[in-house]
Amino acid sequence: MCMCSCPRTRVTTCGPAYGSGGLNSAASSGLVRRLASSLQSTSTGSLPDYGTQIVDPYRLLEDDLNGIYEDIRSELERNTNQPELNTIATYYFDGQGKALRPMVAILMARAVNYHVYGENSALLPSQRQVAMISEMIHSASLIHDDVIDQSDFRRGKPSVNVLWNHKKVAMAGDFILAVASMMIARLRSDDVTLVLSQVVTDLVQGEFMQLGSKETENERFAHYLTKTYRKTASLMANSVKAVALLSGADESTCELAFQYGRNLGLSFQLVDDLLDFVSSAQAMGKPIAADLKLGLATAPVLFACEKYPELNPMIMRRFQEPGDVEKAYELVHKSRGLEQTRFLARKHGAEAARLAADLADSPYRQALAVTTDLVLNRIK
Repeated sequence: MCMCSCPRTRVTTCGPAYGSGGLNSAASSGLVRRLASSLQSTSTGSLPDYGTQIVDPYRLLEDDLNGIYEDIRSELERNTNQPELNTIATYYFDGQGKALRPMVAILMARAVNYHVYGENSALLPSQRQVAMISEMIHSASLIHDDVIDQSDFRRGKPSVNVLWNHKKVAMAGDFILAVASMMIARLRSDDVTLVLSQVVTDLVQGEFMQLGSKETENERFAHYLTKTYRKTASLMANSVKAVALLSGADESTCELAFQYGRNLGLSFQLVDDLLDFVSSAQAMGKPIAADLKLGLATAPVLFACEKYPELNPMIMRRFQEPGDVEKAYELVHKSRGLEQTRFLARKHGAEAARLAADLADSPYRQALAVTTDLVLNRIK
């Protein structure tokens, strides 16, 4: 069950778990305390048993994913005659990323096609295009993040913000989004256009939300969850919904796909926030405690506030006073904030796996469940 106690019966483009304005006051009241209480009284449990043979999603989709970065680079290159713009725009399409988003999009496409048409179904070219578009939107958001956050490193190498003028970098991110928009238009599906356009809207709103904060604890956690949906989970949710729409699946199957992506995306970001406190800079490819240094209070910090309310004024001043980052880092490790964050990530991962189980049995369905474990157990 979703930890936010939100309905799953209706799809809205802003994300049915939170709505356009985030959790309402009734839903958010005492949220952190309920999550903490649930952790104390309920076993985190295991994700569903996948049987004796575990399917490797990346190996299963090896042919589908092969050349996807080359195809993205070719799409960008043929839409500009500016060499430097092309160099910046293609910088992160070097094959060094996890390719999680295109993998999940193609995996859901394969699983839904099997569910609708049976074992002789094939991946549609339009569905692979959605996988490419999802990675392009994601990479454009990374480029814009590098400018906003003034990041020096990304994926273990100098960020675009270090290598080029920030104005050129920002325009390169815009260029990727523009090319992705043309690719969406070529799909010739009004429904898919609306779904994927919502992703960009959510990304911008999520970034704006990240620049702000809330004074009360309950408002702050609701704010964090809504921001997390918009910045991270919306892309996964709407991408897998788009491939389901292209398959001709019925409304309930498209809803299932959306909810799978939403829960997987939330789980992914919660783990990401956890790793900022427990992983090494070398493993992450960026400095540890990066979020604190940017003034961001993520789930581990918000949970830690339960035991250490002295974190609240640090959050409000965005950890700007000398010693704030170090003190907050120490208090998070002394609290159960990391454990509670892991618990919430597992809850969303288990819900994603449960949803996948409602599709027709196939290697792709099994791989969707396995993907939730990959997200939960990653180290970078």
